[in-house]
Amino acid sequence: MHDVSTLVTAFSGDHRLTSGPLAQVARVVAVSADPSEVLVFRDDDGRSLDLDLRGTPEDVVGRLAPPPQTAPRGPGRPKLGVTAREVTLLPRHWDWLSRQPGGASVALRKLVESALRDPAEEGRTAREAAYRFLTTMAGDRPGYEEVTRALFAGDVDAFRARMSDWPADVRDHALTLARAP
Repeated sequence: MHDVSTLVTAFSGDHRLTSGPLAQVARVVAVSADPSEVLVFRDDDGRSLDLDLRGTPEDVVGRLAPPPQTAPRGPGRPKLGVTAREVTLLPRHWDWLSRQPGGASVALRKLVESALRDPAEEGRTAREAAYRFLTTMAGDRPGYEEVTRALFAGDVDAFRARMSDWPADVRDHALTLARAP
């Protein structure tokens, strides 16, 4: 099951077919000339999605919606999206967390939020998304290894230059995922 609001991009061969929320893209893919040759990629992480394209476009979209949540309520604050999970730390880590204002949960949330705002983390996530997309769409193209080396080296000019002979839609989407200016 996939969230119908997830932003995705669909490719038919080397050409970008459409982009947008998954439900909208799934409708376009379902009526495309040969849906079996269409690849759909998540825009946030570059992963490909498998869609069940049987039936009408409404059937396809209907299968995307997640099933209703009927699981019994567990620990945490589910209405706020908080889920209780296990964390394994050394005793000195627990000691440090217990001394923090608001307790362990507040301290951990602050650490995670700080890391998420770190530009280095954002860049790493973007490079990995571009890499996943490129591996699927261009893994057999000449210069693929040089392109990925430039991507992970953070050399935007070389990254762009080494893809210059590639199809424009593949190149442009890789640049978008990598958040290359």
